[in-house]
Amino acid sequence: MRVVVFTETFLPKLDGIVSVVCLLLDHLIERGIEPIVVAPRLGDGIEEYHGVRVISVNGMTLPLYPELRVGPPGLNTYKELKAFQPDVAHFIHPVMVGIPGMIMAKRLGIPTLASFHLDLARMAQHYNMGFMTPVTDYFTRLVFNWADYSLAPSKAVLQYMTSIGVEDVGLWKRGVDADRFHPGYKNAEMRAKLSDGHPEAPLLLYVGRLGQEKQVDKLRAIVDQIPHVRLAIVGDGPERENLQAHFAGTNTKFLGYMQGEALSQAYASSDVFVFPSALETFGLVVVEAMAAGLPVVASRVGGIPDVVNEGVTGYTFDVGDTDTLVQGVRQVIATPQTLSQMGVAARRYAETQSWPAMMDEVIDHYHRLIQIQHYHEASA
Repeated sequence: MRVVVFTETFLPKLDGIVSVVCLLLDHLIERGIEPIVVAPRLGDGIEEYHGVRVISVNGMTLPLYPELRVGPPGLNTYKELKAFQPDVAHFIHPVMVGIPGMIMAKRLGIPTLASFHLDLARMAQHYNMGFMTPVTDYFTRLVFNWADYSLAPSKAVLQYMTSIGVEDVGLWKRGVDADRFHPGYKNAEMRAKLSDGHPEAPLLLYVGRLGQEKQVDKLRAIVDQIPHVRLAIVGDGPERENLQAHFAGTNTKFLGYMQGEALSQAYASSDVFVFPSALETFGLVVVEAMAAGLPVVASRVGGIPDVVNEGVTGYTFDVGDTDTLVQGVRQVIATPQTLSQMGVAARRYAETQSWPAMMDEVIDHYHRLIQIQHYHEASA
């Protein structure tokens, strides 16, 4: 089987979508499937990933997402795809790269699968552009119905997609690599670094993009009201400078991007994962933190209500509700026993969320769509 994956973001950018794409590619290779990637050129661009060829597309910067440069693939991309002869096309939330790619796939006569990763309607509302919601809903319905089948990352997104009229949609849950994110990566040197030299204090961790929609500024309420805790913020983005000014004078340390073993150590060396985001389609970092043995205090967005067992593996709160956020942290760190028990429960849950099983479900969809295509061709 040959699969072409169209994505709106890819390496060298680091985020949840890129992580899922890389995990998908790794799994396809492991299963003997040959993928190729069409993605925007970011930075100096890359030509391959683990032996997988990357067809780069030049583009322009997005006003609300300056880390991205997106634009439509052209005739050269089509010629390269035609030479590759893919059996199926997978679109990682088709927009600027994916929609022209879908036209190419239809032209080549191959089945199409589209997965949801960007909540454009909620993003428009967050940036005070709510008047765009009917347009984004219409656009989402049109594009995902154009694909032969669609996948949602959480029950909430599945409900949203069906409510706006997306017809053939299933669930593609997110998993976690429980070996990569593991309590065994706990490291005294990393804890000292994250806590800015105060390893004995309760250590809270945030991992993610530093953008307005993540509402990292809300975490200041915790360090103000529970002054003996330390907060480590891992990640980068357009709001970093503003956030550093916002948290000035508090027990907060900014670490920038981390990846590989350093990121595994950061999770495992902390006590509680805090995540106040206003916009998520799933919230992959939450499950990563749970795999490392961290209780979670997170907003009720995306797939987070699907994975956090209230009072057992953590607590959730409504977006912007800082009182309940602070209360959740207080409850988790109330006693060492509570912290330990919730961490063990979080790890136990994460161990059941295997990436290979969830990726195999995607491959099953590829096979099914190819069989349907062959059936239609034979019947024509």
